[in-house]
Amino acid sequence: MTTLPHRVLRALEQFNAAHPWDHNAHYHPWILRQLPRRFGGALDVGSGSGDLARLLAGRAGTVHGIDADPGITVRARELTPPATPVTFTTADALTGIPSGASYDVITCVAVIHHLPFTEALAVFRKHLAPGGTLVVLGLSRPATPVDHLLGTVSIPLNAATGWLKNRGRTAPRPVSMTARTRPADMSFPEIARAAHAVLPGVRLRRGLFWRYTLVWDHR
Repeated sequence: MTTLPHRVLRALEQFNAAHPWDHNAHYHPWILRQLPRRFGGALDVGSGSGDLARLLAGRAGTVHGIDADPGITVRARELTPPATPVTFTTADALTGIPSGASYDVITCVAVIHHLPFTEALAVFRKHLAPGGTLVVLGLSRPATPVDHLLGTVSIPLNAATGWLKNRGRTAPRPVSMTARTRPADMSFPEIARAAHAVLPGVRLRRGLFWRYTLVWDHR
């Protein structure tokens, strides 16, 4: 009996490896729903291969993406049509934002758990224009019964979604999933407490597929 969960998880890992899909991109439509129809400048922190930055460009005057990985930054530029109002720079998320820059929208997807959390939120707040919106999609360490329940529910949904998105066929790993990552070390309650201390009125929600969302309006 004790080996069954391990066998099930191993089988799911093998299935997911054959039918991969981007959990972060799954949330892109939700991110766009949190934003105005039109806005001026946007900053995408940890822009990766540029998928979200290119979506933001459909609403923004300009979009600037920053990522610490030079290789993925080059790939983002290659994937972006020349006429798209998006620039990509290799830069540190905390120190690489241009001094004095202000943005109407700041997004940060699956990156903030690599950073000092409170410091990162303070930097984003500093560069968010009055009336602007910050949207973070993050990872948290499972620590509560609710976390474990959502994780359990996500396991079969993850497999089903991978099967449907790939139409049952074995698929290569998406470019957006090639970046190295590490597990989150903060639990959702810890994240919520720290976020409320830096961003009064912030809205946080646990989500499926081992993600949480954070939205803050700079009023």
